[in-house]
Amino acid sequence: MSKSLMIQGTGSNVGKSMLVAGLCRAAVRRGLSVAPFKPQNMSNNAAVTSDGGEIGRAQALQAMACGLAPHTDMNPVLLKPETDVGSQVVVQGKRVATVKARDYAKMKPGLMEAVLDSFNRLKSQHDLVLVEGAGSPAEVNLRPGDIANMGFARAADCPVILAGDIDRGGVIAQIVGTQAVIDPGDAAMIQGFLVNRFRGDPTLFDDGYAMIEAQTGWRGFGVIPWFGDAWKLPAEDALDIKTPERAGGLHVVCLKLSRISNFDDLDPLAQEPGVRLTMLQAGQPVPADADVVILPGSKSTRGDLAFLRAQGWDEDVRAHYRRGGHVLGICGGLQMLGHSVADPEGIEGLPGTEAGLSLLDLETVMTGDKRLTEVSAVHVPTGCAISGYEMHKGRSEGPDRSRPFARIDGADEGAMSADGRIAGSYLHGMFRSDGFRRAWLAGFGVRAAEATYDHTVQETLDGLADWLEAHVDVDGLLAATR
Repeated sequence: MSKSLMIQGTGSNVGKSMLVAGLCRAAVRRGLSVAPFKPQNMSNNAAVTSDGGEIGRAQALQAMACGLAPHTDMNPVLLKPETDVGSQVVVQGKRVATVKARDYAKMKPGLMEAVLDSFNRLKSQHDLVLVEGAGSPAEVNLRPGDIANMGFARAADCPVILAGDIDRGGVIAQIVGTQAVIDPGDAAMIQGFLVNRFRGDPTLFDDGYAMIEAQTGWRGFGVIPWFGDAWKLPAEDALDIKTPERAGGLHVVCLKLSRISNFDDLDPLAQEPGVRLTMLQAGQPVPADADVVILPGSKSTRGDLAFLRAQGWDEDVRAHYRRGGHVLGICGGLQMLGHSVADPEGIEGLPGTEAGLSLLDLETVMTGDKRLTEVSAVHVPTGCAISGYEMHKGRSEGPDRSRPFARIDGADEGAMSADGRIAGSYLHGMFRSDGFRRAWLAGFGVRAAEATYDHTVQETLDGLADWLEAHVDVDGLLAATR
């Protein structure tokens, strides 16, 4: 009979996604058929699935750890924030609505059926389903109608392990306090706890660890030291983006937009030793020594155009180009490079038009239909193959489309300026294609690393599993499943 186990956290960003990914790989290496699952996720970093939908990037990484292709059942409810108070709601891979937070609270209980449907389907196909919670069960104000944490665990009879983050401090209070505020019936679902992200000698926390066990009556399954290679794996939250500090190399600057999406597009560049990647924070000017400025994807193109101007980045990017620099726009970034972005139907907010940067001679009109597909393309300047995906709304047309960035089945894709220094494309994931990335870097005189990107990710997942095996009672965790 298939079993399950859920990793919940004492808060957001305590490392749940990494823990599930590592445990997935560890369980697979024991000969089990394993699938990841997250009932509800909130992220603008999404992945296209084998069944033509989209899920959170963390579940796609966890699927890789299991040796599976991403599937919409692995993340049946995905919330993609478009404004500070509203999100797009994706159910089993398909957009069903855009709602404000208050309205979603009313909608949420009705989504449990889809959540359990996806979960039970995975259970019927695998030996083990490893589940990731969202936020924290200690957010008891959200407990009514919950589908992400204890509401799901109780409905699915899925045992829970609670993970705390010692790096942010107060981990004893995190774990003991969670037990103190949650319903006793919810607390009974928790089989034990993990302490994550310890820096230094873990034995120094022996007394604190014993205190948690004594206060809660829960079993401790391990203290996990800081995993230094975590940056090599795709981040789910823009706040988690980490890049290695390097003194030289090709300086690639990415504008960290307020609604940045699919930012793992740049992960393969961050791992190149000849590249210095800067994720530019709000209020910081574009550095004068930048070689390439990247305008990334956005969940709200018009909103992020206004945000870009508020930082003064519009003038910075134009000055960068005048100095001889290169500019690459990806998806929403491509749309920003044109003369205007029109949204007559209010697809991304109030109807209207926002002026673009006018660095490419094209205009974009938002449309209700969303293109969501994996694609194989050929980069026109180099002739290199690109395997990527499209995930966008809107059509971009104009004279610069006569100089395409790529071709897909013979059809032109993207646009380039006459001098070739400004390019835009709807293709996400382009830099994962090793041949294209090497050719693109060679155009700037940079020699790429020998290792492929996928090899690096797989190697890091193996390293993560080894790390957990060394510091966690993995056999004990698997014994706690039911």
